[in-house]
Amino acid sequence: MRAVLTWRDKVEQCIYDLAFKPDGTQLILAAGNRLLVYDTSDGTLLQPLKGHKDTVYCVAYAKDGKRFASGSADKSVIIWTSKLEGILKYTHNDSIQSVSYNPVTHQLASCSSSDFGLWSPEQKSVPKYKSSSKITCCGWTNDGQYLALGMFNGVISIRNKNGEEKVKIERPGGSLSPIWSICWSPSREDHNDVLAVADWGQKLSFYQLSGKQIMRERSLNFDPCCVSYFTKGEYILLGGSDKQVSLFTKDGVRLGTVGEQNSWVWTCKVKPDSNYVVVGCQDGTISFYQLIFSTVHGLYKDRYAYRDSMTDVIVQHLITEQKVRIKCKELVKKIAIYKNRLAIQLPEKILIYELCSSDSSDMHYRVKEKMVKKFECNLLVVCSNHIILCQEKRLQCLSFSGVKEREWQMESLIRYIKVIGGPPGREGLLVGLKNGQILKIFVDNLFAIVLLKQATAVRCLDMSASRNKLAVVDENDTCLVYDIHTKELLFQESNANSVAWNTQCEDMLCFSGGGYLNIKASTFPVHQQKLQGFVVGYNGSKIFCLHVFSMSAVEVPQSAPMYQYLDRKMFKEAYQIACLGVTDTDWRELAMEALEGLEFETAKKAFTRVQDLRYLELINSIEERKKRGETNNDLFLADVFSYQGKFHEAAKLYKRSGHENLALDMYTDLRMFEYAKDFLGSGDPKETKMLITKQADWARNINEPKAAVEMYISAGEHVKAIELSGDHGWVDMLIDIARKLDKAEREPLLMCAHYFKKLDNPGYAAETYLKMGDLKSLVQLHVETQCWDEAFALSEKHPEFKDDIYVPYARWLAENDRFEEAQKAFHKAGRQREAVKVLEQLTHNAVVESRFNDAAYYYWMLSMQCLEIAQADPAQQDLMVGKFHHFQHLAELYHGYHAIQRYTEEPFSFHLPETLFNISRFLLHSLTKDTPLGISKVNTLFTLAKQSKALGAYKLARHAYDKLQGLKVPARFQKSIELGSLTIRSKPFHDSEELVPLCYRCSTNNPLLNNLGTVCINCRQPFVFSASSYEVLHLVEFYLEEGITDEEAVSLIDLEAPRHKRESKWQETTGSNSQTLRLEETQESMGDDDPFTAKLSFEQGGSEFVPIVVSRSVLRSMSRRDVLIKRWPPPLQWQYFRSLLPDAPITMCPSCFQMFHSEDYELLVLQHTCCPYCRRRIDDAGP
Repeated sequence: MRAVLTWRDKVEQCIYDLAFKPDGTQLILAAGNRLLVYDTSDGTLLQPLKGHKDTVYCVAYAKDGKRFASGSADKSVIIWTSKLEGILKYTHNDSIQSVSYNPVTHQLASCSSSDFGLWSPEQKSVPKYKSSSKITCCGWTNDGQYLALGMFNGVISIRNKNGEEKVKIERPGGSLSPIWSICWSPSREDHNDVLAVADWGQKLSFYQLSGKQIMRERSLNFDPCCVSYFTKGEYILLGGSDKQVSLFTKDGVRLGTVGEQNSWVWTCKVKPDSNYVVVGCQDGTISFYQLIFSTVHGLYKDRYAYRDSMTDVIVQHLITEQKVRIKCKELVKKIAIYKNRLAIQLPEKILIYELCSSDSSDMHYRVKEKMVKKFECNLLVVCSNHIILCQEKRLQCLSFSGVKEREWQMESLIRYIKVIGGPPGREGLLVGLKNGQILKIFVDNLFAIVLLKQATAVRCLDMSASRNKLAVVDENDTCLVYDIHTKELLFQESNANSVAWNTQCEDMLCFSGGGYLNIKASTFPVHQQKLQGFVVGYNGSKIFCLHVFSMSAVEVPQSAPMYQYLDRKMFKEAYQIACLGVTDTDWRELAMEALEGLEFETAKKAFTRVQDLRYLELINSIEERKKRGETNNDLFLADVFSYQGKFHEAAKLYKRSGHENLALDMYTDLRMFEYAKDFLGSGDPKETKMLITKQADWARNINEPKAAVEMYISAGEHVKAIELSGDHGWVDMLIDIARKLDKAEREPLLMCAHYFKKLDNPGYAAETYLKMGDLKSLVQLHVETQCWDEAFALSEKHPEFKDDIYVPYARWLAENDRFEEAQKAFHKAGRQREAVKVLEQLTHNAVVESRFNDAAYYYWMLSMQCLEIAQADPAQQDLMVGKFHHFQHLAELYHGYHAIQRYTEEPFSFHLPETLFNISRFLLHSLTKDTPLGISKVNTLFTLAKQSKALGAYKLARHAYDKLQGLKVPARFQKSIELGSLTIRSKPFHDSEELVPLCYRCSTNNPLLNNLGTVCINCRQPFVFSASSYEVLHLVEFYLEEGITDEEAVSLIDLEAPRHKRESKWQETTGSNSQTLRLEETQESMGDDDPFTAKLSFEQGGSEFVPIVVSRSVLRSMSRRDVLIKRWPPPLQWQYFRSLLPDAPITMCPSCFQMFHSEDYELLVLQHTCCPYCRRRIDDAGP
C-alpha cells in the first residue's frame, strides 16, 4: 500500500473537523470561525461560509446530501443547505463539541459540554438532554436507531432516538482515558453493530451495541484525535499526536502510514466509495491522498494465492473454483506458491505452509516452518526446501530454517524469476535480467547457465514443457520464441505483455496484449480473440488470466489450431490439440476429416469422444474387412462417403471399384429411386421392376399410399396394391384393379371381394365373384348382406344352393320375430326339426311370460308343423299326428285361458260374463287330466264361481267355491272367495235353465257340470264350440260311408238336389178397426223330407258314441251352405259338419278351421285384421 498526494492546501487556522458531501464532490472544513468548501477533484476552494462568531469545532453532512450542520464555540448550531445557504440556527448553553446526522431519519444530534439536543425538520423546538460529563464525540448506528455519545470521563452512553439511555459503557481507564473519537463500522458483513473507540489513554477499542467489548484492545502510543472507517468498513484511519495518519485493518492491525504531517492531525476522513483520504492538521494543512493497494500474489499451475484485506491470504484452485482463506493478522508483504508449498512474508517473519495431503484438489494448508526474521526483498520464490529472495541484482537461497545456502550476483537488475520445476532440492529457476540476459539457475548449483542474451530488457519469460523452446516478452511488447539448443529465433509477434506455454502441448503458446488473447500453434498463423488482462498460465484448454485484482480461468476452445493441423492432413497432431479442449462440433469435424483420410485410428478416437456409435461400427467393419485381406481403398472411401451423405461420390467410387450393386442398394435404401433408375440406365427390366416395388414399399412407409398403389400396379404387385387400397378404403381403385385382373387370378380377385365386403360394397363384391364364377361365395355374400331377393333368384337357377340360402334366411326371420315366415323358410330348406325346436322354445317363453294368446298361436303353428312333418316323413307319421292333436288341444286351452288370465289379473274385463262363464266351463271340462304349464285352476274356478253367481247358476257357483276350498288360493283372492262362499249359501241350490246347454243332435239338455267333459251325456256327440264366445254351436259332425271319397262327397253336396220345402204364407186382412195377419200352411208342406234330419232321430242306447254316417243320397240332398268341411291335409281325414240352424250363419277360418258365429268373426277380424286364432290375415289366401 502506498499513498500518493493528490493536492494540498493550507489555511491559517487549525482544522478541527471536516465532512464530505455524500456524492464525494465537495469537502466542508471547519477552519477557525469559518466553513471552507473545497472541490475534491482538484482542491479548489469554492466558497468560505461565515455564520459563526467563534471557532467551529464540528461539521456533519446529512446522508441524503440536502443539508449539512456546523457547531461552534459560540454555543450555536447552524443548518446549511447543499447550495451553501444557512437556513436555521439554534443554541446550547455551552460550546458545541460534536454534531451527527441520523443516516435514516436525518435527525441531527448536537452535543455540547453539558447536554445534547435532537433536532428534526418537522419539530419547532429542539429537545435537550443533560449530560453528566463533557461530550466529546457522537455517532449514529447504520440503521439510525441508536446514538452513541463519547464522554470526557471515559464513559460511552448509547441513547435511542428519543434521547433515552439504553446502554452505559464504563471503561476501565475511566477519566484517565477520556474518549476523543468514536465511529460505527459501516460494514454490511458484520451481523452486529461495531463501535470503534479511540481514547487518550492511547487505546483503540471495539464494542458491540450491547456494550460488550470485542476483539483485542490495541495500544497506539499516541493520543488519537480522530477515527473513521472506509466506506465498506474494511479499513480504519487514525490520526493524532503522532503527526501522521495510519491505516489499520478493521480488527485494529496497523498496516502502514498514509501521510506524515508537521503537526497534530485533528481530523481525517475517507472520500465516499473511493480510496481517497483527506487529512486536516493543527497548523491548517489540508492534504488529499490517493491510496494505491498493490497486488501481492503468486501462481503455480492451477493454484493462485493472493492478498485480501491486507492481512489475509486466499488460495484459489482455478479449476475447481475452491477457495481457502489463511488469516495472518499482520500485513502480508509477499506471497510465493510452488506445488504443495506456500510462503507468506509478514513484516517480521516468513511463514512456510504445506498441503495436508498429496491430493491434487486438497485445499487444506498447515504451517511447516516459521522464519522469524525481517527480510527485505523485491521478489520472493519458494521451492520444495528453499526460499529464494531477490534483491535487485542479487539472488539468495535460504533453507526453511533461515540459513543462507547460496547466493548469485547478476550483471543487471533482475526483472523476472520463475520456478520451472525439478527434483526437490534441485529445482531450476528461470531468470530474466534488465540487460536482456536470460539464465537458468539450479538451487543446488552455484553457477548460473546463460540460455541466451537479447538486446532488449526482459519483462516476462516461459519455457515449453519439453524445455526445448523459450518464449520472451521484452520491454517493446514483443513476444520472441527461441530454440534453446540452437539459440535460433523461431518467430516473433508484436503487442504482447505476457506469455505462457501450454503445459500439455509442446507446440502451443499464448500471449496477451492490446486487449487480445493470441494463440499460436507450431508455425501456423496466430489466432486472436478478445481478452482483458494478463496471461499468466496455459494448461490444456484453460488460460489463466489476471485482470486488475482477480484471477480467472478462461476456457478457450483449441479449434483454430486444430483446424490449422487438419488443413495440412496432420491428423495425429490435430488430435493432440483437440484433447486440450475443443467443442463437440470440432471433434466431429476432426473425426470426419480423419475418416476421409482413412486415418482410422484417429477417427476411432474422435468418434469415441463424441459417442457416435454409427461411425464406430463403420470403422470396426472396415478394420475387420482389412484383416480379412481387403485392400480396396476406393471401396472403403465409398462406404465412408455413403455414411456422410455424399451419395453420388460414393456411387462413383462403388462403380469404379466394380460394385455397382452396392450403389444400387444404397440408392434404394435411401429411397432415391430416381437416382437409382438413372444409375441403372436402360438395364435389366427385372431390376427395374424390383426398383419400382421397393419405391412403392417406401411410399407406403412414408404415408403416401396412393402413390404406392400406383407403383405396385405398374410393378405387377397386385396383391400389395389391393391390400393397401383395401386398408385405406379406396373402393374406386379396388374395382379398377378387379376389372383389369384376369378371371384366372383368383387370389387377388378374392382379396378384392373380401375388401368390398369389408367396405360395405356388396355390389362390387358380387361382380367380382361372378367374374370368378364363384357362385358359392356369391350366395354367402347375399346371405351375409341379407339380400334375400338376389339369393332366392340365384337359388332358382341353382337349386343346389337352396339349403345355404333358406337356413340362414329362416334364422334371420326368427331373430327378427317373423316366426311364420321363418317356418316357411325352414320348410323350404328342409329343416323341420329346427323349426319345431325354435317354436317350442318360443312357446315355452310365451307361457312363462303369461302371453297365453301368443302361446296358443305358437302351439297351433307347432301342430301344423307336426302335420307337415307327418306328411313328409311316413316313418314319423303316427308320432307327429299324435303331437298334432296334442298341440291343437293345448292351443285351444291357452286360447281360452288368455281371457281368464286377463280377467283375474287386470282391473277391467274385456269379455261378457256369458263368455267368461262358457270359457271357464270349457276349461274345467277339458282339464280332466294334467294341467298344462301356466294354466291356473284357481283362476279358472274363481272366474267360474263369480260368473255363475252373477248369471244365476248358483249350484255351479257353490260347487266352484267348494272346489276352491281345497286349493291353495292367492292372498288377493282369499277375502273375495270367503265372502262368496258365505253369500252363495243364501242362494237357491239350482241353476238357471237359460244357461243349460242343448245337444243339437239329440236335443238333450246337458248339465252345466258335465262329468263326461265336452260331449253330450245322452248321445255322446262331441260339442262344437265357438272359438270366441265358447258357446255350443248348432253343428253336428257326420262321416262318409265307406267308398265315398272326399272329392266325390264335395261334388255330391255341390249338386244340391231340390227338395220340397215347407211353405208358409202370411195373409193380411184389413177391417174397419183392425189389421189381421194369418199364417196358412198347406198340408203338403207339413211333412219333413230331410234325410239328414232323419239320421238324427234315434234313441241312444249304450254308453258308446255312434257317429252319423251318410250315404250318397243324403249328401246329394244337403245344401252347400249348410255344410262346413275341415279340409285337413293328409294323413288326416276331412271333417264334415252340418248346420242345423241355417239362418244362424257360422264362419269357419279357412286356415285353422276354428268355428265362429259369423257376426263375432267379422267383428274380431275388423278389430285385429286377422283371424283371432291363427292370425291369418284377411287378405291372405287359404291354406
